[in-house]
Amino acid sequence: MKRILYSLAFASILWSCKTASPSATAVAKEQVDVAINLNDVKEDKVMVTITSPKINTEEVTYSIPKIVPGTYSIDDYGKYIDDLKAFDSKGNQLAISKTDDNTWNIKNAKSLVKITYLVNDTFDTEKGGGFGKNDIFSPAGTNIDAGKNFMLNMHGFVGYFQDKKDLAYTVTISHPETLWGATSMTDQDASTTNDVFTTARYAELVENPIMYSKPDYTTFTVDGMEILIGVYSPTGKVTAESITPEMKTMMTAQKTFLGKINATKKYTVLLYLSSMTPTDAKGFGALEHPTATTVVLPEMMPKEELVKSMKDVVSHEFFHIVTPLTIHSKEIHYFDYNAPKMSEHLWMYEGVTEYFANLFQINQGLITEEEFFKRMAEKIEHANAMNDTMPFTTMSANVLTEPYKAQYLNVYEKGALIGMCLDIIIRENSNGQRGILDLMQKLSNEYGASKPFNDAELFAKITSLTYPEVGTFLTTYVSGATPIPYETYLAKVGVTKSIEKVPGNVFLKGQSPYITVNQQTKEIIVIPNIELNTFYTNLELKGGDIIVSINEKPYSLDNIYEMISESQNWKENDAIIIKIKRDGKEQVIKGKVKLPYEEKEGLRATDPIKNNLKEAWLKA
Repeated sequence: MKRILYSLAFASILWSCKTASPSATAVAKEQVDVAINLNDVKEDKVMVTITSPKINTEEVTYSIPKIVPGTYSIDDYGKYIDDLKAFDSKGNQLAISKTDDNTWNIKNAKSLVKITYLVNDTFDTEKGGGFGKNDIFSPAGTNIDAGKNFMLNMHGFVGYFQDKKDLAYTVTISHPETLWGATSMTDQDASTTNDVFTTARYAELVENPIMYSKPDYTTFTVDGMEILIGVYSPTGKVTAESITPEMKTMMTAQKTFLGKINATKKYTVLLYLSSMTPTDAKGFGALEHPTATTVVLPEMMPKEELVKSMKDVVSHEFFHIVTPLTIHSKEIHYFDYNAPKMSEHLWMYEGVTEYFANLFQINQGLITEEEFFKRMAEKIEHANAMNDTMPFTTMSANVLTEPYKAQYLNVYEKGALIGMCLDIIIRENSNGQRGILDLMQKLSNEYGASKPFNDAELFAKITSLTYPEVGTFLTTYVSGATPIPYETYLAKVGVTKSIEKVPGNVFLKGQSPYITVNQQTKEIIVIPNIELNTFYTNLELKGGDIIVSINEKPYSLDNIYEMISESQNWKENDAIIIKIKRDGKEQVIKGKVKLPYEEKEGLRATDPIKNNLKEAWLKA
């Protein structure tokens, strides 16, 4: 999973201000049949019918997941299920009791033939999209927009019977002819209004999302892997074709970087672009699956920013192919959707994945050395702002509860830096011949998708495959409470700290904006009664001023992200013309851009003696 918090801060700040009984005659069999009706949407709800396998007990439970792999949060998808009913072969209703938010106990279960219920979508209920706000993370959520879009993360629509998760599932989806389902699964029905998908067990079904919308997709092949890019853009502003060249370049580089470690044959990227209306998605980022990634971003993003964000999140999710999808513990392999036990090794599942998402770009020449060092320096800054003495393994194992839950975001910061330090240690001890990718290849060969490891044994296994120094690092800094001395490890490759002045964001300082919007008029307003930075004071802008246009381009809530994005390109002393409205009167202000500067710690290569090891680290 990858959440976008920093680059899209404005999006969350500015928009945070929602049956009939069957005549059941089917014969129960040793599989679970599911029918989802996307044609008859009532009150924004979809009907699901479950044909039960043979039940040999007097009672049985049917559960919708409380949590799903990759989210690390309790979401209670059962809260979105209404009017659940159970029937025998004569259409008589069976007695049901709901035992918690996600589980229903069915009486006289030996006579059970069918269950029906209505599903509400989660996008409607999102408020702020921020981490820890009890919203379901949009890429793990569901959308029901009749005739336009259905985001089917299957865990939000389909559940499982007690002790029956290993039965095969056949899912039949009836849908409007105008909508097409993008997925990595194979449709076994040739009609244009009915799709049939089969999976070997429930866990496989949950890992295969489907997005129905007007057909807008591209396909291409990279080193034997078929890749599908499916896009839903409410206004048609973004098309699959428009982003495919950048995606192909990136995914080709990723496959080259991974080499023999991956043998996935099909991979699907589902991109949902939010309109940012009150009942649309607001949690931006992506969620990984073995052969797919679901991505949610705001449609208003300029293409350059959209592609940049896609590279960020899709590259991260794609590398999850390595871990945890190939290399994982028993807690993940035998995942319990309603009584989960979490693994200790988020440093590897999310941290190493995030590290790879950055390393491959310098390795394959997609970014410069300076850009890579800048990213690592930012991760050090962000990690230092978190609890640096909380053992990472302890946080991981307890991530669903506080105070550990509040530290989850550190998996993308300190977790990635753990990967970086391990990479440097292995490079140093092997004279540059091997790194952390080699370790992951060895772990993949040792375990693989069908052979999980024991949590408590992983460090010893890694040490046996690498060097004693690696084991010491893991026990001291990952399972231990000692903060990592990053400068010690970076010095091994000739990299040291540097202090430099960097231009800040004109409209945002940290997570605090200088502007807001009037939701009724859509006007952009300089926030009153706060200390403004040099950009505003130099132009004599004041709190309460309404920004009408910049350089003769009108701006409002509808295109505010374009304004913010364009400001990233402003240079010191650029000429600028701003039309404002002050006290009800329009006036034009002409002047020069004065950027707010702040001192930041960066990283630079300063020791030429270590250049060979640095080059092996970044380029080998």
